[in-house]
Amino acid sequence: MKEYIHGGDIYRHPDVLDFSANINPLGTPSAVVQAAKDSMEWICHYPDACQEKLKQALAAYEQVPVEWLICGNGAAELIFALVQAVKPKRALVMAPTFAEYAQALEAVGCEVDREILKKEDGFTLQRTILEKLQKEDLQMVFLCNPNNPTGILINPKLLREIVTICEEKNIYLVVDECFLDFVSEPEVHTLKGELEGKQYLFLLKAFTKRYAMAGLRLGYGITSSETLMEKMEQQLQPWNVSMPAQEAGVAALKETAYVEKARELIFQEQAFLKDGLKACGYPVLDSQANYVFFEGEPDLYEKLLEEGVMIRDCSNYPGLWKGCYRIAVKLHNENEQLLRKIRKVRR
Repeated sequence: MKEYIHGGDIYRHPDVLDFSANINPLGTPSAVVQAAKDSMEWICHYPDACQEKLKQALAAYEQVPVEWLICGNGAAELIFALVQAVKPKRALVMAPTFAEYAQALEAVGCEVDREILKKEDGFTLQRTILEKLQKEDLQMVFLCNPNNPTGILINPKLLREIVTICEEKNIYLVVDECFLDFVSEPEVHTLKGELEGKQYLFLLKAFTKRYAMAGLRLGYGITSSETLMEKMEQQLQPWNVSMPAQEAGVAALKETAYVEKARELIFQEQAFLKDGLKACGYPVLDSQANYVFFEGEPDLYEKLLEEGVMIRDCSNYPGLWKGCYRIAVKLHNENEQLLRKIRKVRR
């Protein structure tokens, strides 16, 4: 049986208050659910393999050419398709960071180097990564901005230096911006403005967190590289995005007021959670995403699970250890419940 290594495992832990998955706390917009339901009238047909309606809506939303877009069965499918398309021999990832980067790389026999993010640096990416980019056989780099599970952003100046070096040295740079919607100034940190003319830059995004659509599986990537796009499309089967996912995606992109409301809620509740955790005596990282990273007792996960609350035990991330945790930012009453349960189990 496949081991479950992520958050959100409500199937093995039903009836818990789940803080382990970083989903929009407002839940899925009703118009998105309705669009998916309405599409069921058409499931006797194949979904549009060209994803024309969805890509047109995405192009308008992201303000990029349609030709720069590729859609997948979640962002994870695109990670694997990208790696299969390039088949790098050596790649660089951060540690800690999202597990699928290394998993996809190792699946093609790639040697994976890790840039260790240190606690004493607040888990921020340091300029030492520029030295790693000088390795002659390095072919691919994965960065997550803000990083998962820490929620720490990469310095924009450093990030653009990395883009320049990777382009000069023909190193594919994959930047995961899936959580960028929930930071205060996403326009300062996105690399979308750097895409034009770049042959080795690929941005990864998803509907999963922004619109609470994890179960529908819909992600997308943006690149101006025709060559990379063609190679990736060869790795994807023709009907990889279902009809309900495509229709739900089109409906979701219209939910601008919903996204802004969620952002305001997250900023407020993130501060509430950080203050509450600090009051409990826990070291709390300056996470900027819709989740908070902190250190607690080694058995805090197990104790909270007994109380019906599930948080993300991050000890299985390379570079972390037992006692490292990530919690989603949820609605105020849910966040209050979490803090009450923490205070209870610490007595």
